[in-house]
Amino acid sequence: MRILVSNDDGVLAPGLAALADALATLGEVTVVAPESERSGFSNALSLDRPLRPVRQANGYWAVNGTPADCVHLALNGLLDFEPDLVVSGINSGANLGDDTLYSGTVAAAMEARFLGKTSIAVSLAGPGARNCGKDGYAAAAATVVRLIEGWDRLQLPNRTLLNVNVPERPLQDIRGFKVTRLGHRGRAKDVMTLEDPRGREVYWIGIAGEPADAGEDTDFHAVHEGYVSVTPLQVDLTRHEALQDVSRWLKDL
Repeated sequence: MRILVSNDDGVLAPGLAALADALATLGEVTVVAPESERSGFSNALSLDRPLRPVRQANGYWAVNGTPADCVHLALNGLLDFEPDLVVSGINSGANLGDDTLYSGTVAAAMEARFLGKTSIAVSLAGPGARNCGKDGYAAAAATVVRLIEGWDRLQLPNRTLLNVNVPERPLQDIRGFKVTRLGHRGRAKDVMTLEDPRGREVYWIGIAGEPADAGEDTDFHAVHEGYVSVTPLQVDLTRHEALQDVSRWLKDL
């Protein structure tokens, strides 16, 4: 099996190294990741400048672009083969509910839609994820390995990806897997207004809102209860339930 690995925390992130090392037990791993952190870049592609992939001493490719850039480049010219699977992560923090709209981790997996195969975005969900070293991602990495070991038994529609959130706890304390839907967050906190050293007003984006929909079938609830949340996502953003309403509205214009 040939596995392409990317992320949004950057090529030096400990979660990336933990994931790549764990997946190397299953097949040939190629890493193409941003040269620095690109969290929150969603599906952005760099169209205003050329991309410059640089091979690192450990064999990883570092790209001066976004997570989506990395996978797009890997699939469309950088690599001389087509991977069997794309895995993005391990993100240093949760990607639950509405977070997926902004997540570069999810976007890297989503860019693999061109393969017509299922891909995986994986995140470590917990307050300590941003400060732990490589060993802190061991449980999440082992979880991904277990999922891929059963990969031949999974059949999903084309252009599907799995958004996986692993609770931040020892492997033996993880209660199992749960298939979930995306929950929803409430409105984000207000932006912070500050003053820079030259007296100019600047703003910091406020922290994400608290969960507003965290029912038993949601990713929020599963992680809170100590389960690995596995949510199948699709690229199609069409709100199919609204097509008839919009059609009737247009006829009356």
